Amino acid sequence: MQATATVLVYSDDANTRAQVRLATGRRPAPDVPVVEFVECATPAAVLKELDRGGIDVCVLDGEAVPMGGMGLCRQIKDEVFNSPPVLLLIGRPQDAWLATWSRAEGAVTHPVDPVEFAGALAALLRQKRALSA
Repeated sequence: MQATATVLVYSDDANTRAQVRLATGRRPAPDVPVVEFVECATPAAVLKELDRGGIDVCVLDGEAVPMGGMGLCRQIKDEVFNSPPVLLLIGRPQDAWLATWSRAEGAVTHPVDPVEFAGALAALLRQKRALSA
């Protein structure tokens, strides 16, 4: 197993980014690597980090301003070669169809439920590890 996994967290709200970090802890599950975070508050910063490489999973805030995570996810899937899996934070469970439209691999509701979030993030980290093997 790799030593660490890098998770990019995009939200214009520092409190949302903190909720993601707290819900994840050091690692979201015993069978996945310890997580390191890269935090971004703008879409340009997200694209710059993805161009740099090394991101294992992206967590995108669907309610972020000026560009929501769903639109940014769709852009990433269209423009970034071998893009990492994306976990979207959505405002309502009924918005799950929009997550499908954006081509995100997972979606959880905001405010972040630590158990639901950690499970979804761990599943994407396992998927990424399986695809890399």
